[in-house]
Amino acid sequence: MKKLDELVDQIDRRSPKTVAVAQAADEEVLKAVRMARASQLAEFFLVGDQTEIERKSEAVDLDLSQEGIEVIHASEKDSARVAVKAVHSGEAHVVMKGHIDTKSLLKAVLDKEYGLRKGSVLSHVALFEIPGRDKLIYLTDAAMNIAPSLEEKVQIINNAVEVATRAGWENPKVAPLAAVEVVNPSMTATQDAAMLTQMNRRGQLKGCIVDGPLAFDNAVDPKAAEQKGIVSEVAGQADILVVPSIEVANALYKSFIYFAKGKVAGVISGAKAPIVLTSRADDAQSKIYSLALALQASQQ
Repeated sequence: MKKLDELVDQIDRRSPKTVAVAQAADEEVLKAVRMARASQLAEFFLVGDQTEIERKSEAVDLDLSQEGIEVIHASEKDSARVAVKAVHSGEAHVVMKGHIDTKSLLKAVLDKEYGLRKGSVLSHVALFEIPGRDKLIYLTDAAMNIAPSLEEKVQIINNAVEVATRAGWENPKVAPLAAVEVVNPSMTATQDAAMLTQMNRRGQLKGCIVDGPLAFDNAVDPKAAEQKGIVSEVAGQADILVVPSIEVANALYKSFIYFAKGKVAGVISGAKAPIVLTSRADDAQSKIYSLALALQASQQ
């Protein structure tokens, strides 16, 4: 897959899934809903203040009376709970953030009674289309885990592999990143990468090929890997980049967008259903890409 538009195109329109949007009174979110309904990408529960949703829908020419859209009135305080409960009960398949803070949405997602808890770790999975590259590439985790332990990195990889596999990647190649390719006792990232590689070889990390530590250049550029004499199934061909800390991920994420002019789709994985947690600054098209990735990741 070379373009995020291909991800959108491969969504099965014959039986569209339902997305529950928490605090849906947001113009960019509603533009994305309009675009998604126009292409029959998904159906929607728009949760929040009905008057505000109607007012902002009118501003973006979204017809709320059309088939596939249902407005569910809820206060700002209750909108996250109502949206998450819709997914918990099976009425919807994906949770999407609207005009609500991330903390409030995740609090509802993690609620013991009606939430979507599955494992111990939630992680952000981003899929980038970068001009000049011949395929899309995943990056994790740029939003949730600050300095993940080895055990947390295992779950982060599992979360990313699950998303990638459901989106069409078979046995994706995973590169745990570090500053160097040799194991250095003074650099925890290299030790963790080596252990993750060994765990994969022993069948403890399944559905993927893991090899590291790899520096960024040797993970993504075959020529760089060749020049350094690195022989690996992953070097120069990585599908998933796994970072040692949130600072590394944040710098890479923003570099891909601001320097490389990349396009991105992103979801939170590790819950019983994917969560679309886009930035309020993201435009409607970016939200469509994230929706498409979430819809693919929601397949069982």
